[in-house]
Amino acid sequence: MNKPLLAALSSLAIAGLGATPAVAAPQAKAAGAVTVNFAGTVSLSNCSGSVIRFPNSADTDPALVLTNGHCLETGFPAPGQVITGQSSSRSFGLLNSSGSKVATLRANQVVYSTMTDTDVTIYRTTTTYAAIRSSYGISPLTMQDTHPVAGTAIKVVSGYWKRIYSCNIDGFVYRLKEGDWTWKDSVRYTSACNTIGGTSGSPVIDTATGKVVAVNNTGNEDGQRCTENNPCEVDQSGNVTVRQGINYAEETYNIPACFTTGNKLNLSASGCTLPKP
Repeated sequence: MNKPLLAALSSLAIAGLGATPAVAAPQAKAAGAVTVNFAGTVSLSNCSGSVIRFPNSADTDPALVLTNGHCLETGFPAPGQVITGQSSSRSFGLLNSSGSKVATLRANQVVYSTMTDTDVTIYRTTTTYAAIRSSYGISPLTMQDTHPVAGTAIKVVSGYWKRIYSCNIDGFVYRLKEGDWTWKDSVRYTSACNTIGGTSGSPVIDTATGKVVAVNNTGNEDGQRCTENNPCEVDQSGNVTVRQGINYAEETYNIPACFTTGNKLNLSASGCTLPKP
């Protein structure tokens, strides 16, 4: 995993980063691209995340925060475990476009969390999208509900480090195996997205649409095979490939189908393929 921060200090030293990594330099805006910045992202105690909405979410719905399953405050969900409706009082630092913290949001529930097939936690906050926009002028990021496309230009926006990584979707991995966990149809980045510990849970944003297409979660640090912090790719024939220094994300397009009116989770909804408890 792109480890929660406390487990990642040695990785930071290896990466040659100081205590305060610099914000990525502004880049020229490509034709047809949207401006991707920190607005709507959040910092957690040890991870990154974002305030997200689905295509059918209403402004009056409770705002949701997306991060990784392995960022859950009660510890990594076990293989096969799905957590729903768990009480939470976790806090999130809401960032504006320049990466400055403008508010603290608070959760009242872990709506959904798992590290099986995907690596995702979704929190429900105590406020609404409309209230956040009214108070801070910040809108949520919209989650795309169609499968991402290879070659797409993306940005991985880390609210924890206030750093933006730019690269492309290199392709998709049939199975990504790391330790005891296995993820399906993962996104593989091109090498420019050299994400580090603390970037876990960062939204992966399509620069053409501004929509969230995945959630950043892991990378092969040491060239080991299928161990923790060293995921391996497994194809449909069982062949294993190790790509040291390459990082990955988990797709999110299948999440909106599992939420109904009022941003309520319904794992029995038509088209919902997320793992069930």
